[in-house]
Amino acid sequence: QVQLVESGGGLVQAGGSLRLSCAASGGTFSTYPMGWFRQAPGKEREFVAAVTWSGVSTYSADSVKGRFTISRDNANNKMFLQLNNLKPEDTAVYYCARSSSRNRVGSLRYDYDYWGQGTQVTVSS
Repeated sequence: QVQLVESGGGLVQAGGSLRLSCAASGGTFSTYPMGWFRQAPGKEREFVAAVTWSGVSTYSADSVKGRFTISRDNANNKMFLQLNNLKPEDTAVYYCARSSSRNRVGSLRYDYDYWGQGTQVTVSS
């Protein structure tokens, strides 16, 4: 069983930055793609970004391209999401997740089988 714990959320003004962390334990992390999703009140959980097991390739939703950067540190079983130039519409609970397949980097919720509890990001205007 993989346990994922997010941290780094908070309240920030529009235009500000945050760095989210995801710490993994209890299972295999370094050989699986990982992803970040977010869920705003009353909305579906949506894909934000994903990274291959090696960290070489990354993928981002159009809404965050150029502002958010995903990365990982396999030596320490951690993944990160750097959020820059934040907007009020980025307000959501952010979740990290591990892919259910070693060979596929997906953007659907069902492509991931282990999830953290989430960290709240609130952006004020």
